[in-house]
Amino acid sequence: MDVRDLAGKAVVVTGAGSGIGRATALAVAKRGGRLFLCDVDMSGLEETARLAGSSADVALSSRVDVAKAEQMADFARAVEAKAGAVDLLVNNAGVGLGARFQDTSLEDWRWIVDINLMGVVHGCHFFIPAMVARRRGHIVNIASMAGYLPTEATTAYSVTKAGVVSLSECLRIELRQYGIGVTVICPGMIDTPIVHAVRTRGTTSLPAARKQMVDSFAKRNYSADRLAENILRAVQRGSMVTPVTPEAWGIYVMKRVAPNLTIRLSEWMGRTLEKRFIAGAKSL
Repeated sequence: MDVRDLAGKAVVVTGAGSGIGRATALAVAKRGGRLFLCDVDMSGLEETARLAGSSADVALSSRVDVAKAEQMADFARAVEAKAGAVDLLVNNAGVGLGARFQDTSLEDWRWIVDINLMGVVHGCHFFIPAMVARRRGHIVNIASMAGYLPTEATTAYSVTKAGVVSLSECLRIELRQYGIGVTVICPGMIDTPIVHAVRTRGTTSLPAARKQMVDSFAKRNYSADRLAENILRAVQRGSMVTPVTPEAWGIYVMKRVAPNLTIRLSEWMGRTLEKRFIAGAKSL
């Protein structure tokens, strides 16, 4: 899909109230796209619209919980009433959970699966039919480096993001015949509000662990704005699985060349960090 000029193109972005979603919406606005935005945070959506500027066409801004099928269905109907089939669908809304499997409750599992995986399923389920009928468009699903890097400290999160990667690969095969492209983005370490809002359990909930996480993302200093440009670049190229940051690319290649070494490295890093977290907690 040519995204160099999005004038008149209908673009849906979920989770557009902050972080990657906001940055993507603003990047689309700069290229003239017609924005249809949703989030559970209406004040965040209003700020996104303000930042987009008076020249941007924010056609619809709605409070939507992507985990709720009926809310996504209503949103899709409202979008299609104004624009018909969308040209670009960005399923971005997501949450974080830092926890080993043994520290993750069934309630935690339902919460993160409903948002991170079913939220993407809902977006695809309700917007794809009109795109298929028109036989063009592009879908972007935001996954994570965690989708192909197993870590015991983010088990449920990693499972949901791996599901998004697999879903995207399946959709790519199914939708190619209709002229619809599919791209799954695996960003890496991006400094966004999700880092501060992530739920934690077990040793990851220790103050030293949270501080380490927040500090590492801040020091990495890879902005959502920079990521948004890479997202549009990937759409322009028609890429499939797209790691973004150097660490995301490094792990992506390493997982394919030396999968066992990748798992052992992840295990070593997890054990090392856990010891550091516990030592930090004792010093407080």
